Amino acid sequence: MGLESVGDLALHIILNKLGPEDIARVACVSKRFRSSASEDSLWFRVCSQDLCVTNPVDLLGNPLPSFKVAYQIWREAFLMYPWSLVKRVKRCWDRIKTWLTDNFSEAEATLCKGASEDEIQELEIALKVKLPLPTRILYRFQNGQEFTGEHLANSTLGSSLGLIGGYSFYNHLVNVYLLPLSQVMLETQQIMRHLGFSRRSKYIVMAASSTNSEKLFFLNCTNGQLYVGTKNLATDGEMIPCVPHDLISLAHGLNGDQQQDAMLLWLEKHGHRLQNGSIKLREEGNVRSISLFPEESPLCSTAVTNGVEVRASAVFIPELTDLLDDHEKYLFSYSIRMSLQPQGCIINGMFFNSCQLHQRHWLIRANDVIVSDVNGEAVIGEFPLLYPGDKEFVYQSCTPLPTPSGSIEGSFTFFPGRSRNMIF
Repeated sequence: MGLESVGDLALHIILNKLGPEDIARVACVSKRFRSSASEDSLWFRVCSQDLCVTNPVDLLGNPLPSFKVAYQIWREAFLMYPWSLVKRVKRCWDRIKTWLTDNFSEAEATLCKGASEDEIQELEIALKVKLPLPTRILYRFQNGQEFTGEHLANSTLGSSLGLIGGYSFYNHLVNVYLLPLSQVMLETQQIMRHLGFSRRSKYIVMAASSTNSEKLFFLNCTNGQLYVGTKNLATDGEMIPCVPHDLISLAHGLNGDQQQDAMLLWLEKHGHRLQNGSIKLREEGNVRSISLFPEESPLCSTAVTNGVEVRASAVFIPELTDLLDDHEKYLFSYSIRMSLQPQGCIINGMFFNSCQLHQRHWLIRANDVIVSDVNGEAVIGEFPLLYPGDKEFVYQSCTPLPTPSGSIEGSFTFFPGRSRNMIF
């Protein structure tokens, strides 16, 4: 068809519009075409578009001689998986790692290098399960987080570097790590035995809190669903699904993007929330951690009155939820953040450079029914004094509800300046 008459510039333009498979086909036409199809600038584009790789490296970050070699190595490393699914998983991890690098480098440093196929097979043989394809690929990229604490069931020392993050209220502290495969095997074998699960159970422990306020996530390797244990986990094996069932494809064929499980959907959602600022780091003293209390509307409510800003949001606490209790079935924790705007407190045209909380009034509803009316002085025994420019005063509390949804409505009363009668 006269392909050899195509000029070098035209050939270069054509190749830059083709995908990697078609470029490989063009390379088979002739030596001249093979030479043009091997230009590294061409494969840089392919690596950049397909994998967001801007340096010729392999999966573990080892340098390679060219982008063409890099692309070949990447394709060979995932030969048994749908390529579209591999790209999707890489985008998921890239989003999370970029956020960690920019905001929480000490947590990024805990990520383990990707697991090998041999390591995955070792887990599957030991636990007698077959990991869903998306979870396998997730672990090929990153083998969870390095966990240096004691065994989770006996750990009394908390850590703040959990990739999934957590929350705290009163003496309840949660910070969730994504477990490496070695820890997945250990925890599954020991915890499942402790819970009385059958040896033929297809549940494995994928993530857990590093604190003694234990929160455990279980992947069902049969249907791809991810579950979190409730208060009755130890006695009744009670769990709650983390992802709506209709979002999970149960197809087992290699059918590209239709292959997904709850682990991938869960981490994708988490990465989006980190990236768009829905959840952020919280600093307490010298300790930083990912806080799961939402920071942005509509999941975070904000009100400003006379220069005082109050922000509020809530999270569901599955590990303290009791689905067998009809009256206090679901537990929610709420976080309240108070601050004084730069102009200070303004009342009737008068400016005050501080204000102090006196009391609060809460109406807590389960659906539309009032289940609690709280009216009293202070919050958690404190009367915070706010100054312009100071960090927010933050406190957390909790409330049980008989329904899976509810609301809190209320108000705070502040004194301008400082109340001399307040007891700290």
